[in-house]
Amino acid sequence: MQTSELSLFDQCRNSCVLVVDGSLLLGIITERDIVKLTTFGTDLSAVKVGEVITQEVITLRFSDNNNALTALSLLRQHKIRHLPIVDDEEKLLGIITPNCIRQVLQPMNLLRMRQVSEVMSTNVVRAFPNASVLSLARLMTEHQVSCVVIVEQGIETTDDYPIGIITERDIVQFQAMELNLGQTQAKTVMSTPLLCLHPEDSLWDAHRQMQQRPVRRLVVAGDRGELVGILTQSSFLEVLDPIEMSGLVIALQQQVEECTTELQQINQELQKEINKRQQIEDELRRSHEELEQRILIREIKIC
Repeated sequence: MQTSELSLFDQCRNSCVLVVDGSLLLGIITERDIVKLTTFGTDLSAVKVGEVITQEVITLRFSDNNNALTALSLLRQHKIRHLPIVDDEEKLLGIITPNCIRQVLQPMNLLRMRQVSEVMSTNVVRAFPNASVLSLARLMTEHQVSCVVIVEQGIETTDDYPIGIITERDIVQFQAMELNLGQTQAKTVMSTPLLCLHPEDSLWDAHRQMQQRPVRRLVVAGDRGELVGILTQSSFLEVLDPIEMSGLVIALQQQVEECTTELQQINQELQKEINKRQQIEDELRRSHEELEQRILIREIKIC
């Protein structure tokens, strides 16, 4: 696996690369796969992509019957973050991720009514600043997480205070840069400073922050700045329940139908009023013409 192939993750701004033969999907390799290979001490430059891809890929066939809710159900059901879309001939058309779902299904009122604390993960994998990047990769693989939060411990408390973060994408980039991960300390390469959420923040605020930065995860801190949780794009899938969303869609459709019916009734009443005014104007015009004609006849008689 060459450096140019690893750089595809950063170029595509995606957490996976799809491997194809022409348009035919052969498999998928994710940032998590790269991190796992890293923990095994695998020499990525000596490995071919075809040797490490996942070939049995869960896909969604493109059709009129499938929509964003169908994709959401599959992501939740299989606990995956990447869902390739194929046609009837298994040719690749595109891919759906939790970020896509979050962008498409963003019911403002639903997200505003829910707090970050309701869906954040409180089991945050953490490490100290002097930990090696290789040890962080091992933590990610062991706990099946996409990041490690770098913390400092309080002087007068046992609380941990977040000061940085390292993600799967960072690990892939470090590999492409050919860094010695065993000798590189977290504090030298972590993303810092952190802009943290509060547990009481709404999910709508979290959604907007992810869009503006853009990032795929946000650290959650308490009133004293202590680490209390983490929110990822996958966290939003817990809120966007397909059944609840279907109910929301039906309710919105009913509202649209009711508004359409009401608008039609208003238009009908308006048209009646227009017709009535037109009739009055026609009658006034005829009366005016008749009056002018009478005046003209009278003037002729006088002459």
